[in-house]
Amino acid sequence: MAHIVIKTEIPIPCVVITSCDGGFKEEELIKHILSSKTLPEPIKREETVDWYPWTINNKYYTADVRLCVVPSTFHMSSEIAQSMQAFIAYFDSSAKDGLEKLLPWISVVEDLAPEVLILVCERVCENGVTRHEAQQWCLAHAFELVELSPQELPDEDDDFPESTGVKRIVQALNANVWSSVEMKDGHNQGFGLISTLVAARHNNPHSCQDPQASHTESSGNTETQGATVVDAMTDLDIQELANLTAGDADVDNFERLFSKLKEMKDKASSLPHEQRKVHAEKVAKAFWTAIGGDDDEIDGLSSGEES
Repeated sequence: MAHIVIKTEIPIPCVVITSCDGGFKEEELIKHILSSKTLPEPIKREETVDWYPWTINNKYYTADVRLCVVPSTFHMSSEIAQSMQAFIAYFDSSAKDGLEKLLPWISVVEDLAPEVLILVCERVCENGVTRHEAQQWCLAHAFELVELSPQELPDEDDDFPESTGVKRIVQALNANVWSSVEMKDGHNQGFGLISTLVAARHNNPHSCQDPQASHTESSGNTETQGATVVDAMTDLDIQELANLTAGDADVDNFERLFSKLKEMKDKASSLPHEQRKVHAEKVAKAFWTAIGGDDDEIDGLSSGEES
């Protein structure tokens, strides 16, 4: 008797983008993300829902992603729900009730629990939605607040300044573990970890019977999983530091060493605030070891967290 093999394809992951501000179109945010003045042709269009192509291409991996415009919860479909791995919502911060218009999306987000949740506005407004109100809302619903044009810019003297605006949105999306990820040559040692995380996330769909439990579990694990991927990438960089000092300590090697440190510092700017200190310690220890320092001399360097 012949065995029938049924192949199930994992849908290309999508970033659902919605605007709760009638004066701001989702397509504007997509153009910012793509760094383009014009929109590409949508891959698919169904009524008011459009799918736009995006290939995330960074040093470590490539991933095909769809930027999906969904004007309201009424336009959500099973196809979108199955492929949604990030959710970006724009709201009008100048209106007192700006956040209230997001309420219909809360149950959807809690049910599907996408890995990336970003709340976007032009800038918080004392006469509308204040910074405190926006941050409290984000804490309650596990979102990250991003202002496109923040009034207060990061301190330039900070060793690891926070990214803002669209740059922060793109960094958050680059740090996600997409189901379509393909590691680049030279970084295959990190593929095992990342592919394991992908399988754990996307082959174990959230139960709709208890969406609140799914949301709670996801909220607790998203930061840890994201940090694990960042740690894997940091470990690859640290290995490169070691390789740079494995040969003769010539001028060129030291130039490359400091260039690598600058690159790692820039990369750290995309990390959440609480992860940056741990990252800085790992880099400092790696650099000390790379230049021939004794491990015993830096054993006390710790923030109290696992590094």
